[in-house]
Amino acid sequence: MATAAIANPTSLSPPTALASQKPVASHFPSSFRPLSSTSSSSSSSSAAAYALHNLHRIAKPWLPIIPRKLDAPLVHLEAAAVTDAEAELAEGEAASDSAVATAPPPSKPKTGKAALPLKRDRTRSKRFLEIQKLRENKKEYDVPTAVSLLKQTSNTKFVESAEAHFRLNIDPKYNDQQLRATVNLPKGTGQTVKVAVLTQGERIDEAKNAGADIVGGEELILQIKDGFMDFDKLIASPDMMPKVASLGKLLGPRGLMPNPKAGTVTTDIPQAIQEFKKGKVEYRVDKTGIVHLPFGKINFSDEDLIVNLMAAVRSIEANKPSGAKGVYWKSAHICSSMGPSIRLNIREMLDYKPPAV
Repeated sequence: MATAAIANPTSLSPPTALASQKPVASHFPSSFRPLSSTSSSSSSSSAAAYALHNLHRIAKPWLPIIPRKLDAPLVHLEAAAVTDAEAELAEGEAASDSAVATAPPPSKPKTGKAALPLKRDRTRSKRFLEIQKLRENKKEYDVPTAVSLLKQTSNTKFVESAEAHFRLNIDPKYNDQQLRATVNLPKGTGQTVKVAVLTQGERIDEAKNAGADIVGGEELILQIKDGFMDFDKLIASPDMMPKVASLGKLLGPRGLMPNPKAGTVTTDIPQAIQEFKKGKVEYRVDKTGIVHLPFGKINFSDEDLIVNLMAAVRSIEANKPSGAKGVYWKSAHICSSMGPSIRLNIREMLDYKPPAV
């Protein structure tokens, strides 16, 4: 009963509250000590003030006293603080639960081209920034000037390849707008092409005599299934295609699957071998309507590069898909393997006549 009375002094009469709570001088400021009992023992206001001082000392000593009306209900400060803390904790837990519930699921890490930084976030090397000043951005050049700039922008320690990139007004998702063909570069590619042949019977000897690097039948198919890919071109005879079909998942992503449109499925195997050795190049449009085509090496002469480039342009023009409508050529660029692109004038490129081969 005494403990409950102390916890709630307002339930006692002022004399009882005075009797149950004794002031502690060592923990209470002298300026807030109650008046002496001789001067205010008979005064109810002094007793109420004394009870208020003691209540404040029990809740939190040294806190300044806020005067309030005697008839206002007194609240236990410690209990109120605990209640507020519990309310804030409950609100925090509810907020965290809602944040967890609304948080998006973690995304999978990007791989391949998607993991590369965006173009605006990439940094160029000092070498690239220097050679980039040799040509004007977005300016269209004629073929001889562009080839001359192409050779000037190549300053690496190895011999770079010369590449052509043509954006066409076609959509390969339609069957009548697909483009896949080959072109014989008159001056070659400047690369050593390793040719493998899949055939059987008498054609094995023909392929070996024609200069094939690798020749085989079913045993070569088994080697490819085991991971053997040491060749640049794979030529197959028509009678071997049912057996080659099982290699589609391995050869398709690498661009090595034999195909009649690419000239790698033929009955005249010796001729196909000679063409690929001399510089026959396969090209096809990608899903964005762009043809990427190498047409030589930087150490070629200007005339040789122009001849090869125009041979590629004529081949793409001759193999125009039947479903292509309107303007066929949208843009054309050439560049070295490690250099900036040089834009070509489309009209001048189509009308240009290369020197005699």
